[in-house]
Order: sequence, then structure tokens, then C-alpha cells
Amino acid sequence: MKELIEYIAKSIVNAPDGVKVTEENNEGLILLKLEVAADDKGRVIGKQGRVAEAMRTLLRVIATKQGVRARLEIV
Repeated sequence: MKELIEYIAKSIVNAPDGVKVTEENNEGLILLKLEVAADDKGRVIGKQGRVAEAMRTLLRVIATKQGVRARLEIV
């Protein structure tokens, strides 16, 4: 899951070296924190949050197939 979010974010932003994804596991909940450069934050969020919502949907589908819950935070 972490690799998918990292791949998507790196392909969207202007500074792919600034993309950092951290993963925290807490009792069946996987929390992914996505950090990007300040200039690229708008690209990752998208207009009206559409890109971020699409990434969250993909994450939710993968997590459901694995039998866990997952959440994406853009920090």
C-alpha cells in the first residue's frame, strides 16, 4: 500500500525527491502519512480534493482485500 501511494504521488508532483510516505500500524488500522514539498501540496490534493479522494479510494480497496482498514493523511 505504501508503495502505491508513493508511486502515485511521485508521478504527480514536480519534486519527486520530496515525497515521503510513512506507515503506522495500530490494531488493524494502517495510517499512511504522505509528505510532499510545499509547492506540490496542491497537486496532490487536486481541485476540490479529487486527487486525494481518488488515492484514498484506491487505498481503501487494497486494504479491504487484505482485511484491514487504512487511512491516508496528507501532512
